[in-house]
Formats: sequence, structure tokens, C-alpha cells
Amino acid sequence: MHWVDLTIIFIFLAGFSLYGIWQSRYNKSSADYFLGGRNLPWPVAMLSIVATETSVLTFISVPGLAYRGDWFFLQLAIGYILGRIIVSLILLPQYFKSGITSIYEIIGQKFGPDIQKVASGVFLITRILADGVRFLATAVVVQVITGWSLPMAVIMIGVVTLIYTLYGGIRTVVWVDSIQFILYLFGGIASIIIVINLLDQSLFEALSTLKGEGKLAIFNWNGNLIKDPYYFISAIAGGALLSFSSHGVDHMMVQRVLGTQNLTAARKAMIGSGLFVFLQFSVFLMAGSLIYLLMGGVQIERDREFTSFIVNYLPIGLKGILLAGVLSAAMSTLSSSINSLASSTVTDWLGGGQTIKKSQWVSLIWGVILIAIALLFDESDSAIVIVGLQIASFTYGGLLGLFLLSRMKKIFRSSSLIMGLIASLGIVFLLKEYGIAWTWFIGISVSFNLIIVFITEKILEILRPDVSR
Repeated sequence: MHWVDLTIIFIFLAGFSLYGIWQSRYNKSSADYFLGGRNLPWPVAMLSIVATETSVLTFISVPGLAYRGDWFFLQLAIGYILGRIIVSLILLPQYFKSGITSIYEIIGQKFGPDIQKVASGVFLITRILADGVRFLATAVVVQVITGWSLPMAVIMIGVVTLIYTLYGGIRTVVWVDSIQFILYLFGGIASIIIVINLLDQSLFEALSTLKGEGKLAIFNWNGNLIKDPYYFISAIAGGALLSFSSHGVDHMMVQRVLGTQNLTAARKAMIGSGLFVFLQFSVFLMAGSLIYLLMGGVQIERDREFTSFIVNYLPIGLKGILLAGVLSAAMSTLSSSINSLASSTVTDWLGGGQTIKKSQWVSLIWGVILIAIALLFDESDSAIVIVGLQIASFTYGGLLGLFLLSRMKKIFRSSSLIMGLIASLGIVFLLKEYGIAWTWFIGISVSFNLIIVFITEKILEILRPDVSR
């Protein structure tokens, strides 16, 4: 890698670390550390949500989808917007009314501390596996682009992220996330401009060519409702359900809006993030389609289309900025994961009210665990990687079921809730076995969860009517 590109990357990495140390002076309590004093500007929280859910895998693979095919993926983004509207209407009012730090306190208030710990435990396991393996996959991409060794990529990303996350807390995380989002979105737009300059045709001519080849199709009206994730109804409904669960019952996402001043600001951040995700996907799909024209549609290894463009076509300097964008996408997800894992641990397992020093130690432990996962495994451990990347599809339905049940007046036994949670996890294995589109996993699993809870509760009422709930 050219020294100019390395210098640009170093400046960005050093800047993030110094900013985190500088921001630490605002943290006076664990509430400041995990919720930013509840005065985070909603636009910053909004961009932080987008940055958090955008890993390097998204950054790299979305252009690849357009390169190999069309824009059907954008249907999911429409569903994402609908899902966040539902979160804003149904779940956010409950969170703000309760004045919670961890969203799993809602479960504890309704069903007791044991079920609160179960819900938190599911979240912790999900985040450890999903983000630990995503961190590994991210490091592999960074390795390909930079030429660094895999351990060096892991340690470089991990250490810098730990520095600004440990010192600055959530306030630093959301502000750095926002900067990082702008950085890699700029990289996507810059890529489009460069490709247009390299092509022997204008943007309108390029779009006309792509449209003629069916490369700009957004809506898929022909497909299998049950087995095709990009069939229109499957994609819209699946995207809405995924967003409803990921941004409604995953503390890593909800934590950002809990740090805003009030419910109105939180709703703006939540719904606005859906609109920005749509914009982001559009930019990178456009980049992928134009790169297809530039490279003549030659077959490239799956998900290596955008990295090939970065390595072979970008000039010195701009390549460094885009590589900084790649690292930013990696660090935004990792920093958010560390802080949310610590927040849930301190609140749900340690009873809250801990000192900043103790909160930082908990954050450090989770950061080291995530780095260790990435160092212990490599991309050849395909089974582990697949499980890590798909684990959210197994657990979101169960968590969403618990939150929906918490809104009912009826009080359920702990054993009924556990049975429903286990059943919701198990049904996903069957859905995968029978080739059901992943977009239906959450909808079916949460429905199965509710059904099993009610059936189990009814049976227990008959067998043990006098047992206290």
C-alpha cells in the first residue's frame, strides 16, 4: 500500500482515539457512559444507527449484488422503513415511559428478574457470536484490501476501537459513528463519480444501458412466496419484520434512541435511520451496477467485485479515504457492540448504578472477548462463520415474542415463557432445513413463540392452578 494511503488511514485512526479520550471528560456517571446523559442530538443518533447496522460485509457485498444481478435488495430497505415506523409506534413509547437504561428491564418489570436475565442472556450470546464472527469476516476483507496479515487487521481495528469506546462511552460512539457513516457514504459517491469518468458514456447513457439489460429492476413480481427472499411480498414483509425486531428488541440499536432527549426525538432518529439506509443501499447498488459496466461484466469471485475496483482503479489518496471508510464500517459495529454488551451486563446482571470505572472494565472484558473470537478462528471455519452471521435470525423471534407478551395484561409463568423461547429457536432450524426464505424466519418464529406460550400456560393452569406465577 502506498505511504499516502497509509498516512490517511493513520490520521483517521489516531483522530478517533484522541476524540474518545477528549470526550471522556463529559462522563460523570454510568448513565452518562451508557446513555450520553440522555441529551444526544437525534440526527447524530440516527446516523449512528445506520453506521452500527452497516458492517464491512454490507459495504462490500451490496455493490456485488448489483454487479451480479439487479436492485431487488432495495425492496428490503423499503421494509426496513416500515419496520422502524412500527417500532416507533409500539415499542418506543413503552421504553420512554419506563425511563429504563436497558430495554430488558421492561421484561423484568413484567415477568421478574429471572426472565429479564434470560432475555439479556439471549441478547449477549447473539451479539458475542454475531459481532465476533462479523469482526472476523471484516478483518478478512481488510486483509484482502490492505495486504496486512489477518491478526494485524484484527488487532489494529480492535485496539483503536477499544481506546475511544472505553474512554468516551456511548457519547463518543455515536459521534464517531456519524463521522464514519459520512466517510464511507462519501466513498460510495466518490466511486460512482470515478466510474462515470472512466466510462466512455454519460451517467444517463450508462443508466439506459443498465436498464436495457434489466440491471436496475427494483421490484420482483415473479417468484416463490415461500422460498424466494426477494419476491416482492417476501422482501417487504421480511424486511419490516427484521427491522421491527432488530431495532425494537436488540439493545445495541435501541440504546442510541434511548440516549435522545424525548420520545419525539427518538422517533425521528429511528424512522430517519430507515430513510438513510435506503439512501445508502441506493448509492452502493448504483456503484456496483456502474462497476459492472466498467469491468465489462467479467466474472469475479463473489463479493470481491467492489474490492477489485478499489484495488485496481482508485487513485492514490482516494484509495486511502475509501480504505478508511472500510475500517470505519468495521469499527462502528464493533464499538456499538462493546458498549451495548457492557450496558446490558451492568444493568441486567449487576443491578445498575455502577461506577464509570467498573463500567469501563466490563466494556474492556467484552472488547477482549470479541477480539479473541476473531483471532481464534479464521475464514476457513465456515460452519462457525455461518452460525455467527445467521444467529440473529434464530434469536430475534424469541426476543420479540417476549416484548409482545409484556404488553399484554395477562401474567405468564416463567416456564411458559421459556418454553416459547426455546420453541421459537427450534422452529428456525426446521425452516432452514425445508428451504423457507430467511425473510419469513422472524415472522414464523415469533408466531410460534406466542402459540407455544399460550398452549403451555393453558396446560399449566389445568395441571397446577394454584401455583403462583
